Amino acid sequence: QVQFVESGGGLVQPGESLTLSCAASGFTFSIYHMGWFRQAPGKEREFVARIGFSSLSTTYADSVKGRFTISRNNAKNTVYLQMNSLKPEDTAVYYCNRIQGNPPQGFGSWGQGTQVTVSS
Repeated sequence: QVQFVESGGGLVQPGESLTLSCAASGFTFSIYHMGWFRQAPGKEREFVARIGFSSLSTTYADSVKGRFTISRNNAKNTVYLQMNSLKPEDTAVYYCNRIQGNPPQGFGSWGQGTQVTVSS
């Protein structure tokens, strides 16, 4: 079955960096657009970043543009999110998923996510 295992989260101070990883399995990873989403306490899950199946195109939410970079390794069935200049408002549980539609939405099952907390 489709599975996503997110990792790399943690507690950091404002301005610091983190790199998240998401290992995917149960489907043909290389033919899907992939993305990252996040859900802050009391808020709905929101789109963060998207990468095309061949890595030629990327899209970011305005709130993270210029600070976050999405990438993928199709040989390892893994998608990454490099997060720089982190802000307290980036605090959330981060999830990866396959992407469809515009606006980008995840579909199918979700993983457990990885907690990112930005606090001084």
